Amino acid sequence: MTQRVALATVMDQLSIDAVITGYAVAVDDGAWEDYRALFVPDGRADYRSAGGMEGTATDVSHWLEETMRLFPVRQHLIVNRRLDLQDLGGYPGDRAQVRADYLNPMRLDAGGQDTAANGETAPNFVSGGRYTFELLRTEPGWLIHGVVVHEKWRRMPG
Repeated sequence: MTQRVALATVMDQLSIDAVITGYAVAVDDGAWEDYRALFVPDGRADYRSAGGMEGTATDVSHWLEETMRLFPVRQHLIVNRRLDLQDLGGYPGDRAQVRADYLNPMRLDAGGQDTAANGETAPNFVSGGRYTFELLRTEPGWLIHGVVVHEKWRRMPG
C-alpha cells in the first residue's frame, strides 16, 4: 500500500466515523432532517429487532420522530466500531460495512412533567445491541445505504 493509498484509507475511516457519530447525534437530538441527510436517496433502516419498523430512511425517520417523543432524555452511545472497507486489490473501494455495539439509555416521559424540573433525568429504559451499517461513497461523501439494529437486551422500568 502506497503512502497516498494509506492516507486515503485513513481519510475514509475518519469520514465514515463522522457519519456514524452523526447518526447517534441526530437520533439523540431529534434532528430528523439531519438523520435523513445521512442516507443515500434509497437508503433503508431496520429497527424490527427492537420492536420498530423497517423501511426507507424517510419513513423510519417519521416513525422515530413519533416514537422518541416518549423519551425526552436519550443519549445512546455507539462503541466498539469495526470498519471493513471494500478492498480493490490494495485500493479502497466505494463500499464499507461498520459493525458497532450500542448502549441506549433513555428516560421515559414523566407524564407531561418536565423531567429536568422535577429532578428525574436518570435513564429508566436501557437497551443494548449491535448496529450493522452499510455505507457507500457518493459524490458528497460517505452515506448510509442501510442500517440494521440487532437489539440484544433491554431493561425496562419496573
